[in-house]
Amino acid sequence: MLIGTPTEFGAALERRRRELSLTQDDVASAIGVNRRVIGELERGKGSVRIEIALAVAQAVGLDVDLSART
Repeated sequence: MLIGTPTEFGAALERRRRELSLTQDDVASAIGVNRRVIGELERGKGSVRIEIALAVAQAVGLDVDLSART
């Protein structure tokens, strides 16, 4: 899936989290952050640190792949 905005990234994380029947608290506990941070990320808040965004993606089993546009 092609992600172009923080909102799309957050929505993809939320969809996957729900597919796995995980709560925001579950994911937050798994990576050691407050649940509020997960909510902000899922709503597309652009100020969430990249290392947290990548950790959430990993926690819900998503790979982040950067590739050159052709």
